Amino acid sequence: MSRRLSSSSIFNMTDSDVLGLIAGAGRLPFLVATGAKQAGLRVICVGLGDSAEPSLADEVDTFYRAGVARPGAWIRKLKKHGVTSAIMVGRVAKKKLFAPWRIVRFLPDWRGFRIYYWRLRGTSKLSHKLLDALADELASGGIILENSTMYCKEHLAAEGIMTAKAPPPSANADIEFGWEMVKKLADLGIGQAIAVKEQEVIAVEALEGTAAMIERAGRLWKSGKWILLKASKPDQDMRLDVPCVGPETIKSLAQNGSKCLVVEAGRTIIIDKPETITLANKLGIAILGR
Repeated sequence: MSRRLSSSSIFNMTDSDVLGLIAGAGRLPFLVATGAKQAGLRVICVGLGDSAEPSLADEVDTFYRAGVARPGAWIRKLKKHGVTSAIMVGRVAKKKLFAPWRIVRFLPDWRGFRIYYWRLRGTSKLSHKLLDALADELASGGIILENSTMYCKEHLAAEGIMTAKAPPPSANADIEFGWEMVKKLADLGIGQAIAVKEQEVIAVEALEGTAAMIERAGRLWKSGKWILLKASKPDQDMRLDVPCVGPETIKSLAQNGSKCLVVEAGRTIIIDKPETITLANKLGIAILGR
């Protein structure tokens, strides 16, 4: 179930001086923390398992670690500081969630069990369903998840060509073909990225994530000059799992023969956007916002 920011939730965010940050791996939690601090908020962070970077503790007011399957602990730690609104960003490797003996490994608390065995009972365990159920469980404990781009809007992809280099005219047919395909796949919940060349789909993102898919595309299409397209779902919930690209994406594209990246304008976060675009210019990767 998709949710949008209501006027009441916006009021709550601006009326309070504290923001909860539920953080996985990567740079995005840092960007959110910086933006929230610049907006005058105290940031109370819960790092998920071993995913969150240790240095994130230096960028927030209070830092805790809690198990990735223990949302009850997240709620208790945030409520201790008066948090009622939170942002959840950062990577947690999906393959970990499907590992053998995951119940023993992650030791879910009763809220974790309730999400998986009650809120998701009789429905699929697709990522967006799981995240929706998680958001509902947090809300039942008094923590409302907000739009994850709220404090890093300057890093959203713009419409049009964002780099000095534009995609060559010969790429137009692949871009049009690929865009239709990636939107359909995102709608089905299969993945948010595909690789295309000569109006053929070379690779589709699945459980392995975008980085591994880029490497696979490079192995499959050794002559290079293929296109990576990344899109959100048509009903993308901007609180949860917003598509991201960044410097590592650009480096990997260059190493694996791609020459063009197409992302969805206003609905894709470009991590450290100025640095990413500078790197793309240096490595000859065109970035286009659709």
